[in-house]
Amino acid sequence: MQIKASPGFQVNPHVFYVSAVLVLFFVSIGVFFTEKLSVIFGSLQNIIVVNFGWFYILSVAFFLLFVVWLYFSPYGNIRLGKDSDRPEYKDTTWFAMLFSAGMGIGLLFYSVAEPILHLASPRDTAPGTIEAAVEAMNLTFFHWGLHAWAIYIVVGLSLAYFSYRHDMPLTIRSTMYPLFGDRIYGIRGNIVEVLAIFGTLFGVATSLGLGVMQINAGMDYLGLMSVSVNNQILLIVFITLAATTSVMSGLNRGIRILSQVNILLGLTLVTFVFIVGPSVFLLGSYVQSIGYYLQNIVYLTFQTDAFTGLEWQKMWTMFYWGWWISWSPFVGMFIARVSRGRTIREFIRGVLLAPAIVTFIWIIVFGNTAIHMEVFGNGGIVNAVQTSIPTALYVLLDKLPGSLLSSALATIVVMTFFVTSSDSGSLVISILSSGGDPKPAIPLRLFWSLLQGAVAAVLLLTGGLVGLQTAALTTALPFCVVLILMCYSISKGLKTEVDGYRVIASEKKPPENTSDNKTKQLVGELFEGGSK
Repeated sequence: MQIKASPGFQVNPHVFYVSAVLVLFFVSIGVFFTEKLSVIFGSLQNIIVVNFGWFYILSVAFFLLFVVWLYFSPYGNIRLGKDSDRPEYKDTTWFAMLFSAGMGIGLLFYSVAEPILHLASPRDTAPGTIEAAVEAMNLTFFHWGLHAWAIYIVVGLSLAYFSYRHDMPLTIRSTMYPLFGDRIYGIRGNIVEVLAIFGTLFGVATSLGLGVMQINAGMDYLGLMSVSVNNQILLIVFITLAATTSVMSGLNRGIRILSQVNILLGLTLVTFVFIVGPSVFLLGSYVQSIGYYLQNIVYLTFQTDAFTGLEWQKMWTMFYWGWWISWSPFVGMFIARVSRGRTIREFIRGVLLAPAIVTFIWIIVFGNTAIHMEVFGNGGIVNAVQTSIPTALYVLLDKLPGSLLSSALATIVVMTFFVTSSDSGSLVISILSSGGDPKPAIPLRLFWSLLQGAVAAVLLLTGGLVGLQTAALTTALPFCVVLILMCYSISKGLKTEVDGYRVIASEKKPPENTSDNKTKQLVGELFEGGSK
C-alpha cells in the first residue's frame, strides 16, 4: 500500500510513520534521559547474550550452510531477472559498491584493534605468545569472513529473486510471499519492514558511531581536534550533512562514484602499509592464516562457550553476528539493487568469496603488521590500543615511515566510508518506507539520512561502544527470525519454479515461453500455497 504525500513523494504510511515515530521517540529518550538509557543498554545486552546467544550461533551457522547448498544446487543457473537480462554493472564496479557498503568503516576500525586485543587477551592461550598471535588472526578472520557475507546473501538473493525474477516490489515483504501470500500487503508485511528499517537504521548508526570515533582519533593525531564526545557529535553533524549531497544525487552518480573512490583510496593505503611493512612476513602469514581458518571454521562456527562463560562471546562473536544481521536489510537491499541480471551461482560466488578474500588481505596487512611490531619489534601497540581502541590504526601508522601523510589518508578513507554507509543506508530505508520505489523521493532520503546521524549521536551519548554493540544485538534478534523464514521462502519459490519448467518441458512447450511470459504466469502459481 502506498500513499502520495505530495507530488512525486510516496510512502507506505503504516511503515513510514510507525518507524519514524518510534525512532524519533528513541532519539528523544536518549537526549533527555541519557544516563537511564545507558543503564538499560547494559542490562539488555546481558539478557540477550545469556538467553539467546545459542540462537545467534546456530542461526548464523545455518545461513552459511544454506548458501553453500544453494550454490551447488540445480538452482544456481537461475538468473536474478528475466532470462535475457545481463548485469547492469561490470564486475569491478559491482564489487566496489558491495564491498564499501558491506564492510567499510568497521573494517577500518577493527583491522588493527581486534588482532591486537586478541593477542593481549587471548581466548585459550597465554598472552603475547606466537600461539596467541596465530589465534588472534584466526578469530579476526572468523568474525569478518564467510559468515558475515552469507548473512548478506540470504537477504540480497531473496530480494533480487522475487523482485527481478517475478516482478514484485523491491521490499522485504516480497520475500515472504511464499509463506503468507497476499497477506504480505497487510500487517504481517508491515511488521517485517518496520523490523528491517530498525535493523538497518541501528546497524548503520553503529558503524557511523565507530567511524566518527576513529575520525576524531585521527584528527586528534593530526592536531586538528581533541577527542571528546562533543566533538564526535559535531563531526556526525557535519559529515551527515555532507552525506546528504551524495544521497540526493542518486545511485548512479553519488554512491557509485564514492564507492569507487573508497576502493581506490583504501587500496592506496593498504598498498603503502604492505610496502613499508614486513612484506615477506605478511605474504607468508596470509597463506598460513587462510589454511588455519579453513581448518578451524567448523569448530568456531558452533562454539558457544557453554562451559566457560559468555563474557568473551558477548564482546566479540555475539556482537559481530548481531551487527551483521542488523546490517543485512541494508546491505542485502543494496547488493540486490546492483545485482540484476546475474545468476544465483554468480551472485553467491561474487558476494561470498571476493569480498572475504580482499577483507582477509586487509586484515593481514594491518593486523599482522601490528602483531609483528608487538611480537618481534619494540612493542607499545598493545598498551596504546587498550587505552583507546579508535586510535589503533593511527598508532600503527605512527610507527611506519610517512606517518603524517598516511594518517591523513586514513582519516579521509574513514570519512568517505562514512558517507557511503550513510547514503546507502538512507537509500535502502527510503525504498522500504516508500513501498519498494527504486528511486524514492529526495525529501524522504534526506529525512532518513539526518535521522541516522541523530541515532548515531544518541548511541554515543548513552553508552559509547557498549551502546553501539547493544543496538546491533537488540535490533538483530527479531530480524534473525525473518532471515530464517527467508531461507525457507526462497527455497520454496525456487523449487516451484524448477518444477514449473519441468512441466513445460514435458508438455513440449516452445523454449521462448521460459522468459517474460513464463515469469508472469508463475507469479500467481509460484506461491499459491502461501495464502492457504
